[in-house]
Amino acid sequence: MAEAGARRRPALRHADGRYRCAWCGTDPLYVRYHDSEWGVPVRDERLLLEMLCLEGAQAGLSWITVLRKREHYRQVYDGFDAERMARYSARKQAALLADPGIVRNRLKVEGFVRNARAYLALRDAGHTLEEIVWAHAPGGRRRRPRLLTDIAVSTPESEALGKQLKRLGFTFVGSTICYAFMQAVGIVDDHQQRCFAAARR
Repeated sequence: MAEAGARRRPALRHADGRYRCAWCGTDPLYVRYHDSEWGVPVRDERLLLEMLCLEGAQAGLSWITVLRKREHYRQVYDGFDAERMARYSARKQAALLADPGIVRNRLKVEGFVRNARAYLALRDAGHTLEEIVWAHAPGGRRRRPRLLTDIAVSTPESEALGKQLKRLGFTFVGSTICYAFMQAVGIVDDHQQRCFAAARR
């Protein structure tokens, strides 16, 4: 999330007077994402699938790299419509691999299709992605982190979620990816002390 030099920073005060988590820096796109999305509870099925896929696309990269490509991802992946994605042919996937607007990694491109198919199988079995992921929300009150180094990269809950998703056929769902996903969709709230967004929870 943050560069190595920023890892021990507390929340930073921005030009507008607000304190924000140190990881978002001053990039306007990152700041908007931090202010309006990160840590806000998500229950919408399509958005949960989108975020799970995009967190997988981030593997080995920085989140801002994926965030800058997000709108293009939405266009070429049909708004993360699982039924459409699940039917992507080899030709469609080859076209995606040639598209500079996304992360051109074969396993990740194929992984989005696998995740869409796993999502539909889950739905056909009478379950929802919301049900699965929110069942792994940690219980009790958690201490809000002061420094970025106080924020975990994985937890027993994210490990359990990753294992369950993998059993269900999802891919790119390791414990660290799942924890980043849990942070992004508000299953856990890791806004730093003094961050203005911490007051939302």
